[in-house]
Amino acid sequence: MRSVPGPLKSWLEGVIVFTPRTWDKNVMFKTGGIDPSEWVERYGDYLFRYAMLRLRDRAAADDLVQETFLAALKDRGSFSGGSSEATWLVGILKHKIADHYRHQAREAPLEDGDLREHSDPSSFDGSGHWVSGPADWGGNPADLYREKKFLEEFTKCLSGLSPNHANAFTLREIDGEDTGTICKVLNVSETNLWVILHRARMQLRQCLETHWFNRNMGKGS
Repeated sequence: MRSVPGPLKSWLEGVIVFTPRTWDKNVMFKTGGIDPSEWVERYGDYLFRYAMLRLRDRAAADDLVQETFLAALKDRGSFSGGSSEATWLVGILKHKIADHYRHQAREAPLEDGDLREHSDPSSFDGSGHWVSGPADWGGNPADLYREKKFLEEFTKCLSGLSPNHANAFTLREIDGEDTGTICKVLNVSETNLWVILHRARMQLRQCLETHWFNRNMGKGS
């Protein structure tokens, strides 16, 4: 499974279907000083999509976005203007998501079976890329990230992984975090992380082959 390219990450965050969120502005914005009353309207939908891609849980995404706005209000004096408001808010949300991953890792620690090598380690090279891709991608592989149906299947397959496996894959392949950072967030060793990522890639490949690649081969026959 190749790392998710930047355009794909942006597309994933743009196509997730959601119901508009509603937050209590009277509670959130009854403060003096700067007026952040436009934050929800300007950034709420994007932050919710950003959180949904990484959490795969609507209630959790909703909660963390609201916590992000409240934290931003509390620390608004620390905003220096060196970056955009959007970048600043995403940074706060990113830390909230990392804390959520840490909590999940503590609540559902990995079992021995989660760390056992897969029986077919030859499907990926040392960098996590497929040694050989599917015979039929159902379109131009370089353009698949523009296919809404493929993105829907990808997100379904990602949601089908265990939280720890999905979180590890998301941190590495979508957010591009380094090994040390991921190990600290998930509280695993580098060796265990390699196994977790390998199993996540294998499960994603199997899911995509069943629900996308093989289906498209059947259509072409």
